[in-house]
Amino acid sequence: MSASVVISGSGLFTPPDKISNEELVASFNAWVDLHNEAYGDQIASGQIEPKTPSSAEFIEKASGIKSRYVINKAGILDPHRMVPDIPERENTENSVMCEIACHAAREAMQAAGIMAADIDAVIVAASNMQRAYPAMAIEVQAALGATGFAFDMNVACSSATFGIQQASDAVKSGSARRVLVVNPEICTGHLNFRDRDSHFIFGDVATAVVVESTESASKQQGWEILDTRMQTLFSNNIRNNFGFLNRADESGIGQLDKLFVQEGRKVFKEVCPAVAQQISSQLDSMGISSGDLKRIWLHQANRNMNDLIARKVFGRDPSPEESPTILDQYANTSSAGSIIAFHKHSADLDSGDLAVLCSFGAGYSIGSIILRCR
Repeated sequence: MSASVVISGSGLFTPPDKISNEELVASFNAWVDLHNEAYGDQIASGQIEPKTPSSAEFIEKASGIKSRYVINKAGILDPHRMVPDIPERENTENSVMCEIACHAAREAMQAAGIMAADIDAVIVAASNMQRAYPAMAIEVQAALGATGFAFDMNVACSSATFGIQQASDAVKSGSARRVLVVNPEICTGHLNFRDRDSHFIFGDVATAVVVESTESASKQQGWEILDTRMQTLFSNNIRNNFGFLNRADESGIGQLDKLFVQEGRKVFKEVCPAVAQQISSQLDSMGISSGDLKRIWLHQANRNMNDLIARKVFGRDPSPEESPTILDQYANTSSAGSIIAFHKHSADLDSGDLAVLCSFGAGYSIGSIILRCR
C-alpha cells in the first residue's frame, strides 16, 4: 500500500517593493506622452496610431488587481526604461531566484518542523528560469544545505501543482522521504510594461511547500493529498518566444513576442470551463460533493476568471472565505498564486475539512489537488 502524503508546511517571500495601480498608470501614461510626441508627424499623417493612456479603474475592472510586489520598482516606473533593474551577479554568488526561493523554503521548513538536512529532494517549479543550467533547483539545494537530488520543471502557471504531484509521487514510490517544492517567480522580467492590455498583470514573489509521508511528518498538522489530476492542451493563446535559439535568427531579437503575450478573451473562454470541468469530475470520481468543500484555492490570474470557475464548481456564488483572493494585492504571480492563497488562507480550517488547490495557465495546463486538513 502506498504511503499517505501530506503538505506539512508552506512558506512565502514577498519583495519589499510595491507598486500601486496609480503609480503604474502614471509611468505608463508618461511613456504614452513621450511616444506620441516623438512620433507626432507619423500620427498626424495617419501612418501609425497614437498610444492610448490607461487608468487605475480600467486595470481593476479588467483584472481585479490593485497593486503588486516587485523585485525592482525604480526600473519599472522609469518611463524611459520600463524594465526591472536586476543586475547580474557573479557566478560565485547566489542568484536572485535562488535567494528568494531560499527565503520561502526556510519558512516552509520551519512550518514543517524540519531542517535542511531532512530534505532529500528539491524541485524548483516556475514559469521562467533565470538560466538553462546548472539547474536552479541544484543551486537552491546547495544554498540550503540539503542533499539528495534536485531538478527544475516548467509548466508555466501550473508549475506548482504539477511540482507537488511529482513530489507526492516521489514520496509514494520511496525515491524521496521529504521533497521541497519551491516556486520563485520573477514575472516582471518577461512583462512588456509598454503594452496597455498586459503591463499590469504580473508581480514577483516566491513560495514553497514541504511534501512528505504522513508517518514522517513531525507535527500532527498539514494537509493530506487525497488526489492529484493534471491536464495539458496545446494552445498559442498564452506564449513567450524568448529562448536560447533567438540569437540564431537576428531578425527576431527584441521583438515583442519575446516577452509575455496572450489573447486574453480566448483564454477566458477556453480555460474557465476546462478548469471547472476538471475539478468537478475529479470530485465526482472521489465521491465528494461540492457541498463538502470548505475552500478552493485558485490560480490568481484574473478575478473574473476565478469568480466564474468557483461559481461553476460550487454551483452557486461562493463566499470570499470559500474562494479567497490575494490577486488584488499580489497581482498574477504565475505558479505561486494559488500557493499564496493556500498559505494565507488555510490556518482557520479544521481537521477533516476538504479543499481544492488548483492552478492553470499557458500550455494550456491545469493541475488540481484534493486536500484534507489533518
